Amino acid sequence: MVRSTTIFRVHDGLPLAASVDDESTEKALTEYKQQSKLIFRRLNANSEPACSIESGQYTLHYLIVDKVIYMCICDSSYPRKLAFSYLDELSKEFQRSYEGKIDGATRPYAFMGFDTFISKTTRLYRDSRSLTQAQGNQLDQLNENLKDVTRIMTKNMEDLLWRGDSLDRMSHLSTSLRSESAKYRKAARNINLQALIRKWAPIGGIGFFFILFMWYRFF
Repeated sequence: MVRSTTIFRVHDGLPLAASVDDESTEKALTEYKQQSKLIFRRLNANSEPACSIESGQYTLHYLIVDKVIYMCICDSSYPRKLAFSYLDELSKEFQRSYEGKIDGATRPYAFMGFDTFISKTTRLYRDSRSLTQAQGNQLDQLNENLKDVTRIMTKNMEDLLWRGDSLDRMSHLSTSLRSESAKYRKAARNINLQALIRKWAPIGGIGFFFILFMWYRFF
């Protein structure tokens, strides 16, 4: 089942709305919510638009639509097609309700009134067996549209966190290498210049004295 839901703005990670979780759910998901924040800080407009991230007994699903991230934490056994159908419904209603206001939001959870729709939709998706056949057909179509994305974009939370740390180190290493490379190029130019001076200085000296001799000799 869907355990928790949060809606973020992509460019700054500002939380816009969230489900109202009870105390036991909040306590159980504290670590997973902290992990999700680390992931979402790295997302941008060019990130993958849909992804499932496995983390122990839960799976985090997100969908990016019009610069907004819709995220839910579900039991790992919960069908992926239902999770993305759930997020798709949230995205459509959220855009319909707050279109034109999202970019202007300045405080966290500026649209907490949306939790009413989140709660209603969560109850609808709580038990996949309670869905009607008509809804099932709609979900099958959604699953058909998303199957390539969800098959490819299934990741492990620990791998993502480790990979992000590795990328940060590689970025720092790349900067250091560029700095060192610039130093080596400068040193190489100095060495080449010194070599040229050593090579041509004697000839230049002889030429200078020859010109000086000729000047005194004939002038």
